[in-house]
Amino acid sequence: MVNIVLCGALGKMGRVLANIIAARDDCRVCAGIDIGEGQADFPIVKKPQELAEKPDVIIDFSHPSVLSDLLEYCLTNNVALVAATTGYTDEDIAKIKSAAEQIPVFFTWNMSLGINLLSTLAKTAAKILGGQFDIEIVEKHHNQKLDAPSGTALMLANAINEVLDEPKSYIYDRHSQRKKRSENEIGIHSIRGGTIVGEHEIIFAGRDEVITLSHQAASKEVFAVGAVNAAVYLSKMGAGIYDMSDLMKDVK
Repeated sequence: MVNIVLCGALGKMGRVLANIIAARDDCRVCAGIDIGEGQADFPIVKKPQELAEKPDVIIDFSHPSVLSDLLEYCLTNNVALVAATTGYTDEDIAKIKSAAEQIPVFFTWNMSLGINLLSTLAKTAAKILGGQFDIEIVEKHHNQKLDAPSGTALMLANAINEVLDEPKSYIYDRHSQRKKRSENEIGIHSIRGGTIVGEHEIIFAGRDEVITLSHQAASKEVFAVGAVNAAVYLSKMGAGIYDMSDLMKDVK
């Protein structure tokens, strides 16, 4: 039985995670961390240092501002971390990678299996089309999302750049530019509205033809299921940084 602590336990994702874990028999929520007020079927503390029981894994779907406290606790107590929050800075990512030298850390911009398949398909398309087709990425999310572009859009752009002979620069929106599109760029565009859970579209636009790869999340469950799978997987692993590609290999 894998004992899991949910950071951001009283938020929307925390509630979804708790419900998914409750339906499984290989893991349980032993506690939650949240600065808000609310009720849950497990103890809630405001800081990881206040946890009464040491967990096997912490799943974090809260806010980048709590990362330092989480890493300090995990490093001190040898606890694995699933870092699933969006909006991490380069400095935050450096801290995550440094911590992974001592503890198991699962870090990916998107916990959906479908999105990670989309990333693999985008790499294949870029290898074949990248030199002759313009590449644009459009991401859509609900009107409460704080960061733009989404971490997933950046993950997809980075994946594409990995396989190109000459990496392209990222252009965010075009309202301030009065010039023709450069061949050496990937356009990334953000749309915010309503209750859109998450949609990502990669457009390969060539001469007289367009190829589009897309993924649409119908609910937050797709991310929660991935995060719980990651936590159970991580509980068996040694120090290091892991992502969805590692999990998919394990499933195979």
